[in-house]
Amino acid sequence: MSFFSLLTVSLLFLGYIFHKLQPKQTNIVLYVHDYLKGQDASAITVAGKEGPASSVFHFGTMLAVDDIVTEGPDLGSKRIGRAQGWYINSQIDGKALYMVFSVMFTEGEFKGSTLEIQGSDVFSMKEREFGIVSGTGYFRFVKGYGIMETEYMDLANLRAVLKLNITVKHY
Repeated sequence: MSFFSLLTVSLLFLGYIFHKLQPKQTNIVLYVHDYLKGQDASAITVAGKEGPASSVFHFGTMLAVDDIVTEGPDLGSKRIGRAQGWYINSQIDGKALYMVFSVMFTEGEFKGSTLEIQGSDVFSMKEREFGIVSGTGYFRFVKGYGIMETEYMDLANLRAVLKLNITVKHY
């Protein structure tokens, strides 16, 4: 049998096996603590019409984020990771963010793994759906979606706790 014949048969076999694998479904609920003001601020304005003084509520403002992720809504809940990435206010009236960030699991069942999140966050909507576009570790070959709800909002101090209910399929 020639090398190319063996290679072809091997690739066909792997394709057959991979096609037969059924993806696992994982459901996760986590909480992101997003603080724009205070000593423990976890998001900062990096660009905007008025530079770093730009408001998150103004079109074109971009923020870098490194938010704490917990199992429950209270900051005292078990910390399981960080949400790191950026938001940009992408709606002309200033009422929506486009978000791209990684949930980096540092503790628990998924320690060392990540989920890559992308989508729109329209403030006026109770539930906002976003895409899970990639992942690492436990979440290799992931695809999925999430529903985000505001669990807590202190608008005067720009502090929020966001509940993310995530459903993903992976191998």
